[in-house]
Amino acid sequence: MSTLSTTKMTSKGQVVIPEDIRKSLNLEAGSQFIVLGDKDVVILKTISKPSMKDFDSLIVRARTQAKKSGLTQSGLDRIIKEVRAEK
Repeated sequence: MSTLSTTKMTSKGQVVIPEDIRKSLNLEAGSQFIVLGDKDVVILKTISKPSMKDFDSLIVRARTQAKKSGLTQSGLDRIIKEVRAEK
């Protein structure tokens, strides 16, 4: 269930997220957000690290796509070497 609350912005542009919302979303000091503004709407989306399970599934998908595209370890090593040489 969503929680509705109001807040104000300070002269420095800081906005306090009300305590009940911080608690319900498990937000802590240092939590990071993506901020999207459009017309009169501001959206804060939390940025969170993927779990190891999510990360593992991303690796499996990346390896599957690499295999489908014909990318090999030697090909990847060559590309990395070329890019590093450009710098």
